[in-house]
Amino acid sequence: VGVMSGKAKAPPTQVHAPKEPSKTQQTTTTPSPAPAGPTVAELFDNLAYGPAPESAEAANAWLDDHDRDFGLLLNNKWVKKDGRKTLAAVCPATGQKLANTTQADEEDVNNVVKSAKDAFETWSKATPHERAKVLYSVARHIQKHSRLLAVLESLDNGKPIRESRDIDIVLVARHFYHHAGWAQLMEEEMAGYKPLGVIAQIIPWNFPLLMLSWKIAPALAMGNTIVLKTASVTRLSALCFAEICVEAGVPPGVITIITGGGAMGSLLVDHPDVAKIAFTGSTDVGRLLRRRIAGSGKKVSLELGGKSPVVVYDTADLDSAVESVVDAIWFNQGQVCCAGSKLVVQESIADKFIQKLKRRMDRLRLGHPLDKCIDMGPLVSKDQLETVSHYVEQAAKEGATVYKANIPIPEGGFYFPPTLIYNVEPVATCVREEIFGPVLCAVTFRSPSEAIKLANNTVYGLAGSVHTENVALALETAISIKAGVIWVNCHNVFDAAAGFGGYRESGFGREGGREGLYEYAKPAWMERPKVSLQLPVSGPQWPKASAPGRPALPETPTLHPTTTDGHLVIDRTAKVYIGGKQRRPDGCYSRLVKSPSGEVVDQVGEGNRKDIRDAVEAAHAAAPGWGKRAAHNRAQICYYIAENLMSRLDEFTHRIMLMTGRSKESAMAEVNLSISRLFYYAAYADKFGGFVQETTLYGLTCSIHEPVGVIAIACPDEYPLLAFVSLVAPAIVRANTVVVIPSQEYPLCATDLYQVLDTSDLPGGVINIVTGERDLLTRTLVEHQDVDAMWYFGPSERGSANVEFVASDNMKRTFVNYGVPRKWEDPTQGQGEEFLRQAVQVKNVWVPMGDTNA
Repeated sequence: VGVMSGKAKAPPTQVHAPKEPSKTQQTTTTPSPAPAGPTVAELFDNLAYGPAPESAEAANAWLDDHDRDFGLLLNNKWVKKDGRKTLAAVCPATGQKLANTTQADEEDVNNVVKSAKDAFETWSKATPHERAKVLYSVARHIQKHSRLLAVLESLDNGKPIRESRDIDIVLVARHFYHHAGWAQLMEEEMAGYKPLGVIAQIIPWNFPLLMLSWKIAPALAMGNTIVLKTASVTRLSALCFAEICVEAGVPPGVITIITGGGAMGSLLVDHPDVAKIAFTGSTDVGRLLRRRIAGSGKKVSLELGGKSPVVVYDTADLDSAVESVVDAIWFNQGQVCCAGSKLVVQESIADKFIQKLKRRMDRLRLGHPLDKCIDMGPLVSKDQLETVSHYVEQAAKEGATVYKANIPIPEGGFYFPPTLIYNVEPVATCVREEIFGPVLCAVTFRSPSEAIKLANNTVYGLAGSVHTENVALALETAISIKAGVIWVNCHNVFDAAAGFGGYRESGFGREGGREGLYEYAKPAWMERPKVSLQLPVSGPQWPKASAPGRPALPETPTLHPTTTDGHLVIDRTAKVYIGGKQRRPDGCYSRLVKSPSGEVVDQVGEGNRKDIRDAVEAAHAAAPGWGKRAAHNRAQICYYIAENLMSRLDEFTHRIMLMTGRSKESAMAEVNLSISRLFYYAAYADKFGGFVQETTLYGLTCSIHEPVGVIAIACPDEYPLLAFVSLVAPAIVRANTVVVIPSQEYPLCATDLYQVLDTSDLPGGVINIVTGERDLLTRTLVEHQDVDAMWYFGPSERGSANVEFVASDNMKRTFVNYGVPRKWEDPTQGQGEEFLRQAVQVKNVWVPMGDTNA
């Protein structure tokens, strides 16, 4: 890769305004009278807007500085290499070509990742204060060049200059300022954590700069280095940002912006030196990406699609709610992942509200994105225009009423008018699928419970809003909608201090806030697993089932359990535990439990697919009641389990000795550690519920730690009781219900717990236990569409790869060990907030204030 030849270019800020003509050049000719314009009365009669164009002079000068032909900015220098393909950047408002950009290839990917890996060695060791100063400098320089960035963003993307200037760029700077603070405080606030390494980040075209800042700022603050791939159709503002980073003093290799197509993105994702993938885009692409890294040990966060509901009750301020809908769906032409594209309006006000909405739609203005008087610009590309048009045409064919705003549509460009679709069924395509354009679909409801069901009738869970003057109703609805962000009486409000991210097929992970920092850090003891699998895996490879259990003769008659006087103990069959009841496994088979010497200790039930389905059903049935219990009540039950386990200390100690062959001291230590761990998580039951975020909103922003739902857990063989407790306890104290596969080799600790759970006031269905072959039962659980998360701690890296690959079908969250055993007896590895964070999903609820003008 060679440095560009030719004279060095001036910095992009050195753009001079045209000089005024000298006095000798000025003409003294008397100007002609101006043509007669409209009278004041006529102006007041129609109140037509005049043009208010933003100058593109500085942006054009910057493009000309680069001869409108961009290479790659590597190690803080512009480089080009012969033979690279290029892609034109096109203004969607006019179709005009703005510049050529480079399509990077495999050699470029290898070069930038190596550069980032080399830079990580010094950047990760920089003091928190040094990193904070760099982030602060980036924020300051973004503000210095804010107008240039805003104009480039609008030219390249098509969004109105008012949005890019007053919203996007302001938030970009805010993210770097906010995370400069986290960089400064990392040693105190993130004690026990360390950076990951090289981060590959892939951003979409709808918010090129804002998405860039959401990803780069926290990764940088935590000491990582970044390689960021832009979207194919919006690259220019990111390339300008790269220059600004150089100007701000970011060391070479710490931030690299790379341009290229989908194939280049795959090369970046596959690179063995990349430690984490952060992706924002469609759910379908996110699913493919997750499968591609399955089993690799790479960390991943996915911010995917959405179909966000806007719930309007009859107690809402309807005029304010109309404005909120405008912000929800026509902001950025509806090309927003959290766009409020599904209006859920109460039937008693539906007609009135829709009429108000139509009148407001007819006042919106479409035009060139650099016109400061417009509300909407063009869609980003011809392909996107065709996609949106297809959805609207399909809705009309399905019998819906389609209303398009009665406003002028500019000629040329990729414009589509604000559109409302109503008289439509909840199962209609336009109601279920993400359109990603200025199209709103409306359905009606009668009761709050119906509104919540309609809002949750989606595979997504990114965001939503609720509109009512009834505070109790607003908060109840906000808690009940299954989404990562809920706004009350507003929509599309963002800040760096509050995390953003979704539930279900809207992905997992958070961007922004304290919760977003953990996406770019890991426990200090943890090393990246060395995986021996051939990557990427082509699909799951599940083991074949072993032959069902048969009768087994003991080595000596004395192995039969007997009482102290020599009488045979009555056989106690270990069954499966579902819905708070012991039941025989559906297949009516048993499996032997043997000691390390091969002697038969006992038998347990051989669970199958039907047992797993029954267990998941029981867990779902128990979830609503368990989730609504007070955290104090859940804590008391966890304490009670510990109390009852303590009373059977000798029994569990003996059982561990028989199964594992360990000494009495070792076995008793495991039971005591299990009791201690139950106390530990019982203490956290009412101390990990969330916190108040300090955002820029005048109001209240609450981060709520909600349960994930039904969590499936496959336990390891090492420390069979302690590992079981260490995985189950954090899940249930945070209001989840669980389906557990205990240790495959040593399951009797779990089956002995049945009576402990029965006598500890635990509601039936909160903990369900199915014994059997770990990977075969795991397969059923991870394929189950009503399981919300899968925790897998098996001995095989292939098992972890299988779980991650299959979980992508409905975007389950996963927590796996890649075949690397943990030291369960070590508090730094076997307990802590790492497990609690896996047991919750963060919802941020935004509630504005402002009636008193205090």
